[in-house]
Amino acid sequence: MVNVLVTTAFDEARLDRLRRISPDLTVTRAEADTADYSRAEILYAGALPHDPGRAPGLKWVQVHMAGVNGLYEHPIYANRAIALTTASGVHAATVAEYAITALLALAHRVPRMVEWHGRGTWPPDEQRWPLFVPTAVRGATLGVIGYGSIGRELARIAKTAFAMRVLACKRDPSRRADPGYCPTGTGDPEGALPAAWVSPAQLPDLLTVSDVVGLWAPVTRVTHQMIGARERGAIEKTASSRDPDSNKRAAASTSRSGLARSASASKLYRGTGHGRIRGQQTLLDRWVLPPGGWSPAEAQQDEDAATNESETDSRV
Repeated sequence: MVNVLVTTAFDEARLDRLRRISPDLTVTRAEADTADYSRAEILYAGALPHDPGRAPGLKWVQVHMAGVNGLYEHPIYANRAIALTTASGVHAATVAEYAITALLALAHRVPRMVEWHGRGTWPPDEQRWPLFVPTAVRGATLGVIGYGSIGRELARIAKTAFAMRVLACKRDPSRRADPGYCPTGTGDPEGALPAAWVSPAQLPDLLTVSDVVGLWAPVTRVTHQMIGARERGAIEKTASSRDPDSNKRAAASTSRSGLARSASASKLYRGTGHGRIRGQQTLLDRWVLPPGGWSPAEAQQDEDAATNESETDSRV
């Protein structure tokens, strides 16, 4: 018998689905802090035991999340004798929908409307037009940095629903297909949607022609702070050319999420996602990006909220 330990909050119905995979599996569930790892050979978890000595027989760890940047310093991550797999692709549709929600909210001035609603009044008629008229999303150019499962599903929705032009930035643009998990009808498994592909070295080229930018690259030592002064300069330069007042007003910056992973858009033009719609005013900066930016913990909470969807556990 193979001993499987689950420390994620699965109910009995989901545990029974695991048990039905094979009669050779013994599946038990326990809380991560108090679990007995001594007999575990397979671990399904969100948090790993701090002392790997508690799990001497461990052979395979399946984590409940897609990103593993939080595990880089964990000894289990460095132990090549233990297989480590992720839930990459499972959350793609939910997070892409979340990104589209943020995009439409920003484009249609929802944060500004909420702010005025909170005041209990509305601006004078002559101010309503410049304050509330939306920015068209249909036909805009979407730059996707990190063309993995989330970026591909975002591209699919953007192109099919809003006729957006998609530009993709990928570590190796010559490898356009994605062999990862992709439910039928979602994503872009063949890499057929982008109008153009660029490498990270060509990122400023993508930024200067994009109306909306989404950053969905995995958090690694290579991608850390990949949106630097040069890249932000490319964004602001183009924003200025399209909107002479944008330097005074500042375009909105919002995903580990993308638009203009966000209070709701922190996954969008990372920096995770932070994204932007050119020409938005500073009100949106206050709504989506607090002073000093998002802390790692806040960004994680934001992503958790985006991926907390009822079918996620079943897909995993």
